Amino acid sequence: MAVVGLSFEKPVIELESKIEELKNTALLSDLDISNEIAQMQSRLEKIKEETYSNLTRWQKVQIARHPQRPYTLDYIGYIMRDFVELHGDRHFADDKAIICGLAKIEDQKVLIVGHQKGKDTNENLKRNFGSAHPEGYRKAMRFMKLAEKFHLPIISFIDTPGAYPGIGAEERGQSEAIAFNLREMSDLKVPILIYVIGEGGSGGALGIGVGDRAAVLEYAYYSVISPEGCAAILWKDRTKAEEAAESLKFTAEDLLKFKIIDEIIKEPLGGAHRDAKFVAGEVKKSILKNLQELKTLSPDQLLDERYQKYRRIGEFIESA
Repeated sequence: MAVVGLSFEKPVIELESKIEELKNTALLSDLDISNEIAQMQSRLEKIKEETYSNLTRWQKVQIARHPQRPYTLDYIGYIMRDFVELHGDRHFADDKAIICGLAKIEDQKVLIVGHQKGKDTNENLKRNFGSAHPEGYRKAMRFMKLAEKFHLPIISFIDTPGAYPGIGAEERGQSEAIAFNLREMSDLKVPILIYVIGEGGSGGALGIGVGDRAAVLEYAYYSVISPEGCAAILWKDRTKAEEAAESLKFTAEDLLKFKIIDEIIKEPLGGAHRDAKFVAGEVKKSILKNLQELKTLSPDQLLDERYQKYRRIGEFIESA
């Protein structure tokens, strides 16, 4: 599949296209153009390095939103086996913007929870573009409680611009559903691993985002609000999203520096969509490492460390 290029990636995409054309020409003719291809390949690597080593925060947001980026079901397919999806919140409906299910990673049984976007327009409508309704968060908590009952670790994949802000969602208690999950997740007596694989927007991300270890992919972001939402509130102008992104400081590097997350998962140059299998392998290694460490803790130790983890976030000093 051809990679969809973002505006700042134009030189990279154009050169990749030319290299592909030369390779096709070489296959269909007797011409030896291997030297030309090698030179262009070398030039491409240099351009990619220049492009992706100096990305702005707004450019990283664009990569986090790339339409070909792997989503929760992709990671499940790459690193899990025996996946069985579970449905419904037993109150209102089955929200398809959040995936829940049982699976195995190696021989470890786990519960998977994660936002799911669509690969095309029809699927995006079905998945509501990854923006969950209250029933999505209630479904997630229903199965997290089940995981606690059967002593299963919980793996949460976050990728949402935010919880759905529509009237119906508010009528059914969107804020309450998210707040309830925040409280209940902080008390679950099983290991919880959080992986931000794309967008981590607002309470929609936090609704399945309380855990013992938090990791963010290199080009993902995790924020109290989307750049557009921030710009609309502060400047009454959504076109100032790029300026808002710089002020929010929500990239993986920022979050690690502020000790909000524990780990950055490496991506190939240009983003996870360029080599989804590689990124999934890095996520798998991280999951297995973290589960091994957390296995040694008793439930009381687990809860105490989780509590201390969140108490350390947002340090402040009071003065008279």
